[in-house]
Order: sequence, then C-alpha cells, then structure tokens
Amino acid sequence: MLEEIRIRGLGVISDAVLELGPGLTVLSGETGAGKTMVVTGLALLFGGRADSSRLRPGVESASVEGRLLVGEQSPTALAVIEAGGDLDTDGSLVLRRVVTAAGRSRAVAGGASVPATVLARLAEDLVAVHGQSDQQRLTQPAEQRLTLDRYAGLELRDCRAAFQQWRAAVAELARRTGMARELAREAELLQHGIAEIARIAPQPGEDVELAALAARLEHADALRVAARTAHDALLGDPDDPAGDVPDVQTLIAAANRALNQVAGTDAALDQLSARLVELAAAATDIGSELAGYQAQLEADPARLASVHERRAALNGLIRKYGAAAAGDGGVRISAAAGALDAVLDWAAEAEQRLAAADTSDEALAALAAERDQAAARYTELAAAVSRQRREAAHRLSELITAELAGLAMPAATVRVEVRPRHPVESGPQVVVEGQPAGAGPDGVDEVEITLRPHPDAPALPVQRGASGGELSRVMLAIEVALAGTDPVPTMVFDEVDAGVGGRAAVEVGRRLARLARSHQVVVVTHLAQVAAFADRHLVVDKSVAFDSVVDDAEPKSRVASGGVTRSDIRSVTGEDRLVELARMLAGDNSAVAREHAAQLLSAARADIAGFNGPAKGLPKGSVKDLAGDQTGVEESRSTHRRRSKR
Repeated sequence: MLEEIRIRGLGVISDAVLELGPGLTVLSGETGAGKTMVVTGLALLFGGRADSSRLRPGVESASVEGRLLVGEQSPTALAVIEAGGDLDTDGSLVLRRVVTAAGRSRAVAGGASVPATVLARLAEDLVAVHGQSDQQRLTQPAEQRLTLDRYAGLELRDCRAAFQQWRAAVAELARRTGMARELAREAELLQHGIAEIARIAPQPGEDVELAALAARLEHADALRVAARTAHDALLGDPDDPAGDVPDVQTLIAAANRALNQVAGTDAALDQLSARLVELAAAATDIGSELAGYQAQLEADPARLASVHERRAALNGLIRKYGAAAAGDGGVRISAAAGALDAVLDWAAEAEQRLAAADTSDEALAALAAERDQAAARYTELAAAVSRQRREAAHRLSELITAELAGLAMPAATVRVEVRPRHPVESGPQVVVEGQPAGAGPDGVDEVEITLRPHPDAPALPVQRGASGGELSRVMLAIEVALAGTDPVPTMVFDEVDAGVGGRAAVEVGRRLARLARSHQVVVVTHLAQVAAFADRHLVVDKSVAFDSVVDDAEPKSRVASGGVTRSDIRSVTGEDRLVELARMLAGDNSAVAREHAAQLLSAARADIAGFNGPAKGLPKGSVKDLAGDQTGVEESRSTHRRRSKR
C-alpha cells in the first residue's frame, strides 16, 4: 500500500506531498491545476518513461519518492533485497526516481541504485495505473484478449514455448530442404576435416610436450656432459676418487670439522654449524639426482625422427584448422585456446555443424517427425486455452453486464466473444476441434467485446458501439469485475469518469468505493458525485507566485511580468470539503451548492454504510464520519504522521 508520495519539480508541481491511506482517495481541483501530473509522477516512480520535457521550467531535475508498506517476506521485499536494497527499520520500502533536464534518469529502490526496469517489475506486484489513454486501449483486440486472460487467470508460458518449438522445427526443415545442395557441399568439407583430424588423433597439449621432448633428444650429448660435470663438482669423480680437485662435499666436511672443535662455546656458531650439515645433505641429494638424470639420458636418433614426424603432422592440422582458420567464416574457435586446442575445438564444432547440415532422407524424416510432434503439442495446449477462454468469457460477460446495470446502463448487454482466429494462407495454422485457425504464441483465438446499449440496438464491437461515457463505464465495470483476480493492492484511475454525469456519476463513485473495500484506490476526478464517496479528499490548488511586489490594481500584468505558477496539494475535511464539493458542483461556494454537497455526502455515507464493513485497513468509524469531522480518517492520518516521525 502506498503511504506517501513526494513530487518535486514536475510540471506545475514545485514540491508537494500526498499522504495516502487505505480505502478510496480522490484528487480534485480546477482544470490544469496538476491533478494528472500526480498520475504522471506515479507512472515515473514505477519505471515509466523518463521525459525531461515534463520538468518544471527552470529546474535542473525532477524527483518522485514513494513510501510503501510491504511485507518483509513479500515478493516485492525479496526482489528489492536481491537488487541490493533493503526495507526501512519500520518495514516500509522507499522508491525514488530522478530525471534531469539533460534527460538522464536514476532509480533507487530501498536505498540502492537500480535500473528503471527493476521499478517496473516491482510495479507489477504493487500498483495498476489506469490513465486516460487506457479507455482507448480497451478498444484494441489484443487488449480485450489480455483482459479476458487476466480474468481467467491464464498462464500461457507452455503454449508460447510449444509455439516457438513448433515454428523452429518448421524453419529448420525448410532450411535444410531449400538449401540441400549448399548444405551437402558444406557437409562434405566438414566430413573431410573431421576425418583428417581423427586420423592423426591429436591430444590436448601434445604439441607442447613434443616440443620439449624434441629439444631434449637433439641436445642429449651436451646435457649429459653438463650433468656429469656438475655431479663431479658436488660429489667427486667416481672414476677418479683420489683426484686433485676437492669436491663440494669434501670441503663442507672440512668446514664442519673445524666448527665442531669449538662446539658449545658460542650459540651463533653452533647454528652455522647446523646449516653446514643441511648444506651437505642438499649437495648429496642433488648429486644423486644428477647421476640418475645421466643414466636415463641417451641419444636416440630413431625416436627423435619419430617426434619430428609427429610434430609435422600436428603443425599441418594447426595450419588448416587452428588459428589460421579463425575468422574465415567457418567454424569459430576460441582465441584463448592453444594452437592444437583450437584444432580440437574446430573438430567439436564441426561435428555439430555436420549434424545441422545433414540433408539425408533419414535426417529430413526425423525433422518432419519433430515438427509434427511439436505441432500436435501446440494444438493440444491451444485447444485447452480456448476452452478456458470460452468458459471465462461467459462468466465475465455476465459480471460486466451486471455492473453496467448499476452504472445507469440497465438495458445494456456486454458479451465477450471468443472465436477461432481466421487463418491466413501465409501464416501458421492448425486445426482445433475440427476447425482451422490461425496460430500464434498466445493461442488460436480472437477475443472481441461487444456492447448492445439496449435490446433494440445491434451488438457492436465496443470500439464502434460505445460513446465516450459508455466506454468509461464499461472499463470501470471490467475493473470491478476483475477486482477479485487482480493481485495488485493499489489501483490508480485518472478521470475514469470522463464523459459521465448525473446518476451514472453517482454509480461510478459507488463502484469505486466498493472496489476500495479490497484495494487501495486513488482516483483523479472532476465529479462531486464521485468525490463524495472518498475516504479522504485531496485538492490540487494552482496559484501564481511573484518575485516582486507589483501594482495590485493590475493583476494581469503580474502574470505577464514573471509570475511563477505552482500547485499545492491539501487534504480537506469538514467544512473545507463541503466547499470543494460545492465548487465541483456549481463552480462557486453558494449556499445552494453547499446544501447540495451536504446531500451528496449524506447519500454517500448511507451507501457506504450498506457495504460489508469499512475498507480493509480503515479504522472503525471512518465511514460514519464521512460528512462530519472525519474523526476516523484523521486518527489514521495522525497515526501515520507519528510513525513517519519515528
């Protein structure tokens, strides 16, 4: 639930705070005061398009900040935490959106900077905004189908996946059939390369190992002499034990004997003596290993020739299929892989391409079977979707018709019709329940909402048969009918009552109040009949401020000489609310208008009292105090303010 919204620098709004609450909240005000800018701010807060042209003239940036109450374990809270944000200590979530005059946008969720798309995803679980353009959107066939699917609670993921799989199989079969000659040539080249590599059978890292072995065999004599010389220097010549040149081990032993003669006299010298022992042991170990190295090192011309032959074969593969093959339009290889590893990568990818280029009869038959199986799967799912749509369409038709009866259209009949989509020769089609139908990701149905305003009128598509006021009421009736299936807790309507007046306006207010029993509802309205049903009434006032004192006798010149237009939002109760309702009714604050306003409030109070208790979250007493001092509403607002201060 939205608790509070703060808007700065947007349109005519300089800095305004909307304190919201449960139930029905209405915003009223003169035309052009900035009511719709509040809806624009909400759309921006929840990931809408950032439009710098909406900024207030002269400001560097505009911002919208919203505080919401969400459960700590709710999907919204978990999504915010996953994005790096967190809830406040009181469990509320703060969202923020900033748009600069340069057109840059920044979004914040729970204190963390996030992409605007994150705010849009959060909005799917939090709020539904119905702008003035939504009525026209309802006239579009796709929107009518989405409305029915929303009511039916349809999940189309499997149907869409089956459609994509079917069409992919169709496209692959067509590709192989239409490019059989080209694919055959490509397959021949791939088979040749794969066979050549398989014949030589290179192993990962084999080229590096062979290079090291070749160097050892080529320099075997020099390596042996070096190892022997080093061995003799460390341990002495085994063929001449009495040689004149002392070895390292003999010299270390002499040094150690000298130190042992004064052992125990100085601890520092004793430590050096111990290190001499370690040095003698290391010299012995290295000498032994040098002897072993000499023993296994021998010149082997035959083996050296074999190594050279193998390396030549590997280098031939590398030239053909290694680094030189990268970027030639053929099989791609990893630039990070070694030269021989690139050859192995080429072979692995070539195997996959060979499978995709197979145009044999067996391969084409297998693809055709895969295509038919995917089509059958899609047809089965699409048929199930159609059945669910037809069942839901009947129930939705009755619900909307019943709601329209309460919206001053007692003789109107709405039908939600589901028909098989007309198949197009060039498009995909299937046969569902014995009837051909055009196929698409969302099934095989066309959905159309028709309206018969009275029994003698023909049933026409709602986009052709409904006036502006009737269209507004049809949309509201649909929203009321969908209220039980809509998961979002907050619904915002921007002038849903456009084109409506008289008794129909009262019924619109009554429906919105009913909707507010289960949702938080925010409505922008010009109609007092609707505003009378509100649990809280906010007024948007537009004024002109001046930087300097100008002659009061010429007010028009002040506007022309630099006055700044701005809007403020205030909550009205009691007498102030009567004055605002009187203005909405008659355009003035006359006694007659105020008396009429009081009658409206009294009638609304009686209607709401007949509902099943107060709105979810509203304090007891708020309904009965609608026309009075609204003690219950003020208690709620005061509680909210105390919580915000904490």
